[in-house]
Amino acid sequence: MMALRGGGPLKLGGTLDVSVAGAESNVAIGLSRLGHPVRWAGAVGADEAGELVLRTLRAEGVDVRGASRDEAAPTGLILFEPRLPEVTRVHYYRAGSAGSRVEACAVEAAFLAEPPRAVHLTGITPALGPAARAAARRVLRLAQEHSTLVCLDVNFRSRLWSREDAAEELRSWVPYVDVLIASDDELPLCLPEDTLRGPAGTDPSAQAEALLGLGVGEVVVKLGADGATAHTGHGTGGTLHAPARRVTAVDAVGAGDAFVAGYLSALLDGADTAARLDRAVTTGAFAVASYGDWEGAPTRAELGLLGAGAGTVVR
Repeated sequence: MMALRGGGPLKLGGTLDVSVAGAESNVAIGLSRLGHPVRWAGAVGADEAGELVLRTLRAEGVDVRGASRDEAAPTGLILFEPRLPEVTRVHYYRAGSAGSRVEACAVEAAFLAEPPRAVHLTGITPALGPAARAAARRVLRLAQEHSTLVCLDVNFRSRLWSREDAAEELRSWVPYVDVLIASDDELPLCLPEDTLRGPAGTDPSAQAEALLGLGVGEVVVKLGADGATAHTGHGTGGTLHAPARRVTAVDAVGAGDAFVAGYLSALLDGADTAARLDRAVTTGAFAVASYGDWEGAPTRAELGLLGAGAGTVVR
C-alpha cells in the first residue's frame, strides 16, 4: 500500500508524509537488510502509488519480478492518524484494491525459477477478499509441494474481518504451517473450537502446546513490552522466553513485522531458538525506536548498536 502519515487529527488537515506500508513488505525489507535474498509476490495498481511501492522494494534489494500491475484497480492506501503519544488510529482503503484482487499466477511466479527456502504469509492477505484468499491458499499448497518452510504471522486486523471469519480461514492453514507467530490473543484463531473448550481455552501456553500437537513446528508468542516466548516441538522441545530490549519508544507501528524479520533471519542462518528470539527482540526494538513501518529496520552490521551506552557516538 501507499502510506500517508499525518501529524495529528486528519479532519484538521495539515501535511502528510508519503511512504509505503504492508506487513509482508515490511518483513521483506527487514530480511533484505539483514542480508537475505528476498522475493515479493503481489499486486499493485498501474498507478503512481504502485510504482512507489515497487520502487521502494527494489531500492531495498527486494526482488519484485513476480509482482503484477492491475490496470483495473488502484493500489491500496493506509492513513496513520496519531491521536495521543502512544495511540495511533489506522484507516484502511483496501476494498477493491489491486492487492485484494491478486491472482494465484502472481504468487506462482515466486516458485518458478527456484523454490524459496521459506515463505512468509500473514492473516492480512486472506482478509482482503476471495481472490487474495485463494492466492494465499495456492501459496500453501506450492510450499507443501516444494517442501518449503511456511511462516505465518496471524496479524489479525479487526477492521478487515471478524474473528469468526479469521478463525474459519486460518484454522484450515494450520496443517501447512511450520512457524506460527502470534500475539497471545491471536492464538485461539488458529485452534479448533473443541480444543478451546478444554484446558487451552484461556491459557496461551496450553494453546501453543495444542498447536504443536496439530503439527506446527514452533509457536512464537509476541508479548510486546514483555518480550516473546517460543514453544518448540522439535529437538529437545521446551519453552524459552526472551525479554524485550529496552529502548525509548517512538513508534510501535511495524514492530511486529520487524520482530518476524529478525526471527526468520536467524532461523535461515541456522541459529538456535535462543539466538532467534534474541535477534527478533533486537530488530523489534529498532522498529519501536524509529518512525515508520520499515524505515528503522537494522542491517546486520547495526544489530550490535543496542548494546552501546546512552549518548554513544559511532565515529
